Amino acid sequence: MEKHSKIYVAGHRGLVGSAILRRLQNDGFTNLLYKTSDELDLRNFEKVLAFFEEEEVEYVFLAAAKVGGIVANNEYPADFIRDNLLIQTNVIDAAYKTGIKKLLFLGSTCIYPKFAPQPLKEEYLLTGELEATNEPYAIAKIAGIKMCQSYNRQFGTKYISVMPTNLYGPNDNFNLHTSHVLPALIRKFHEAKVNNRSEVEVWGTGTPKREFLYSDDLAGACLFLMNHYEGNEIVNVGVGEDISIKNLAETIKQVIGYEGEIIFDTTKPDGTPRKLVDVSKINSLGWKASMPLEVGLQKAYQWFLENELMKVK
Repeated sequence: MEKHSKIYVAGHRGLVGSAILRRLQNDGFTNLLYKTSDELDLRNFEKVLAFFEEEEVEYVFLAAAKVGGIVANNEYPADFIRDNLLIQTNVIDAAYKTGIKKLLFLGSTCIYPKFAPQPLKEEYLLTGELEATNEPYAIAKIAGIKMCQSYNRQFGTKYISVMPTNLYGPNDNFNLHTSHVLPALIRKFHEAKVNNRSEVEVWGTGTPKREFLYSDDLAGACLFLMNHYEGNEIVNVGVGEDISIKNLAETIKQVIGYEGEIIFDTTKPDGTPRKLVDVSKINSLGWKASMPLEVGLQKAYQWFLENELMKVK
């Protein structure tokens, strides 16, 4: 990509899209396109195609998606599969019809089978059944991967698919009803601290392990891959290390300075037992994550204090 290339960031207000936009701006790219969902409904193909034609887009970071944690995935499965299929199908097809140079599609490590060997290698895709709690979302993302690969094979396009591990950082979702575990814990421990509560309840047993990647690290990986990778196979992006939910909760408790107890509600679902990605492919290409978890948590908590407190009340 040249500094003057016309680059469209789909989903620029979300956790991933905002990080990519920040990185592009910081790196001196000057011709950036982005629209809110009110300005451009990506579920409407005619509007998406008209936008691509009018703006003469050259590169696309497809980070727009309907996302959420276990609760949201359980309660709104139809929304998750429908909206994600529509968004990615419309953007990928409009990109092809208008001859863009390259597209990067953001998937998720939930595409991998629930009981796949650890760490998760790219070749494990479609080798077993998915985690039931987010199956509709995962199937939509798998469809996006296959769409990119199929367009590459049939039309000679350069569409790449990136599978980030669990993410956190600025512009995360801190709503307890729809968020993922890490931002939910930040909010829970903060509220317990300011309200002087004696305990914080954490869903599940605390034994599942998760890997957490700071969103700015992912943005760096996405720009690196856009410039240096043209393969048809998916690429994992992660840290290469994981932590139990119990230890994560204890670390967040320390970062926030909460003094009470942590109680685990074992009647609530744990989700996938472990989800650690194999990052040997992207590491071999020349990229590696750099943000230590505790430092990233401090940054995420500071952003929450400065930006989210009014929203989440």
